[in-house]
Amino acid sequence: MKLFEKVIDANDLVFAFLVVGVIMYLSYWVARHFTNNKIPGAAIAITSGLILAFLGGKKGIADVPLFSGMALLGGAMMRDFSVVATAMGANYGEIKKAGLAAFISLLIGVFVAFFAGGTIGYAMGYTDIKDFTTIGAGACSFIVGPITGSAIGAGSDVIAISIAIGVVKSIMITIGTPIVAKQIGLDNPHAAMVFGGLIGTTSGVAAGLAATNPKLVPYGALTATFYTGIGALLCPSVFYLILQAIL
Repeated sequence: MKLFEKVIDANDLVFAFLVVGVIMYLSYWVARHFTNNKIPGAAIAITSGLILAFLGGKKGIADVPLFSGMALLGGAMMRDFSVVATAMGANYGEIKKAGLAAFISLLIGVFVAFFAGGTIGYAMGYTDIKDFTTIGAGACSFIVGPITGSAIGAGSDVIAISIAIGVVKSIMITIGTPIVAKQIGLDNPHAAMVFGGLIGTTSGVAAGLAATNPKLVPYGALTATFYTGIGALLCPSVFYLILQAIL
């Protein structure tokens, strides 16, 4: 066991990749044999990851010495690298075709998610402008929420709520995308880019499209990534100022 621990300690990142690979394999196996792929394997894998993170400490499962490599694998650097690498697989010609429609979908997606999420929070008693803004930003994405909350000085409890909202949204999109894909015509790169712009959460869009058609993932991930950037720009500035004027 000591030799085993020594090898893992010297190769913690490699072991982290192995653990994630095993979780992915088992998740898709469960999805195929127990749900007939009605619940995507990616959704099961994400849920499993969230449970493991919950069972860990402040850094999730990375607080357990055996899984310390998860801190790097699940960190911002690897996340951003993955998003950029995925988006690089998109065809520039298809991106040009989406053009204006993708841009409009980005603005509509951020605006609707922000004010819908903020309004729900307001109805539940979070009437402070900072709370409204942070919760609304969380409805855009679990990345935009904490960025916005930190920028405007929201409380840590509200920032935690914004992250939770974003995570729930990501899981719902992951599970729901392959279910409704045929009904909404989500079967081509143009539709995937508009979808990514309207929905926004990169992880949910990428996982949902992967379960629908892996070839669509780069297009949805591309606009979803821009969505995160636009949300992080607009929520703590323009939207916050609009709310100050209204409330």
